[in-house]
Parts: sequence; structure tokens; C-alpha cells
Amino acid sequence: MKRKGNWIVGAGLSAALIGGGTGIAVATTGADDNETPISGPALEKASAAALAYTGEGKVTDSEVGDEEGYYEVEVTLDNGKQADVHLDKDFKVLGSQVDGGDEPNDKD
Repeated sequence: MKRKGNWIVGAGLSAALIGGGTGIAVATTGADDNETPISGPALEKASAAALAYTGEGKVTDSEVGDEEGYYEVEVTLDNGKQADVHLDKDFKVLGSQVDGGDEPNDKD
């Protein structure tokens, strides 16, 4: 009887360890997906700067702390392509990438 009890405890511990490991893997998988959207007056300024730069489209997403600039504004252009417009802290356009960077449109 004692053997059966040890086996059950061992199986329970194994299941807990596997479940815990899975939980940690799930929790860390999306760590890079934590994008903070621009909000408030900054969103209005960033959107206006991005739309003035592209000359068309609609703002569909935004991010603070982008790797290419302080702000990133995603604009869906009239032709359906996505343009990521990168801005500095003062909302000056640093450049843009259309549809994943295939067609850079840098502005000096």
C-alpha cells in the first residue's frame, strides 16, 4: 500500500512540474509582444505627423518606444498597404517602411 501512495505522490509532483513549466513557457512567449500604444495628445500629434508624411490613409495602430524611433504609427494606405512611420520625441518623421520594409521611404 505504501508503494502505491509513493507512486501517486510522485505522479502528482511530475504533473505539477510539467504544468508549471508549461505555464512559464506560455508566460514568456508573448514577452516581446508588449507594445504600448500612443495615447492622449501625443496620439493626436503623432497621427497628424504620420498622415501628413504619407499624404493619405488611416491610422490603424501605434506604439511608444519603437526600435526605429520614439513613436511608430501604422497607417493603412488607400491602396491597402501598411506604412510604419517612425517619429522622434518631437514628432519629427525619421522615416517609414511600407509592408514590412520592402519599400523604404526615408525622409531627410
